Formats: sequence, structure tokens, C-alpha cells
Amino acid sequence: MQTILLVEDNEMNRDMLARRLTRKGFSVVTAEDGQQGIDYANEQQPALILMDLSLPVVDGWEATRQLKANEKTKHIPIIVLTAHAMKDDEAKAFRAGCDDYDTKPVILERLLEKIAKALASE
Repeated sequence: MQTILLVEDNEMNRDMLARRLTRKGFSVVTAEDGQQGIDYANEQQPALILMDLSLPVVDGWEATRQLKANEKTKHIPIIVLTAHAMKDDEAKAFRAGCDDYDTKPVILERLLEKIAKALASE
């Protein structure tokens, strides 16, 4: 079973998406802020990270930059999940190093396709 790290500060969004992904066969662990996400990724090496951008402590852009700059975590695919739906935000997320980008509210089938693609290219 592949582990997905879900970095999301909104408890309702975090719980809802974690349950949906678990039902699809993934093991899901969560972090409530960017620093927790960085720490967990370094310690546990998940197969994939779903990263919100508007996070406390360390925002998602910076967390993504740090993870992609670290030899230990740079191989982990990161899919940004965000309500920031402007083209500029998408470009900024890719510049930070994310591997894919999706908007909220989450459309599960679209997200599952992106997860499958990211895990296949790993």
C-alpha cells in the first residue's frame, strides 16, 4: 500500500480527502502545516505529497522548495492542491518545484489520475 502525505491545514478538507483516498487503497498520513509536512517527508519518505499552498508556519510554496532542494526528498512527487486558481499561482507553484497542480474543490477522479501519473513516473 502506497503512502500519501496530505499537507492541509483545514481540518474538514484534510479529513474528507484522507477518508476518500483511504477508500481508494492508499495509506494516508496528514500534516497540519508546512513544517510538519517537511519533517514527516524527511522521516517517513511517502510515495507522494499532496500540498496545500496556504499553510501556517511554512507555506506550501516554501515547503515545496525545501523538499525539492533536499537530496533525501527531492524524488517525492508533489501535487499542489489549492484554492489559488489563477494562472500566476500555478506558474509560481511549478517554479517552486511541484510536479503537478490541482485546484479545490477537489474532483476526486481528476486527482486520482494525477496521482496515478505521478506515481507511475516515480
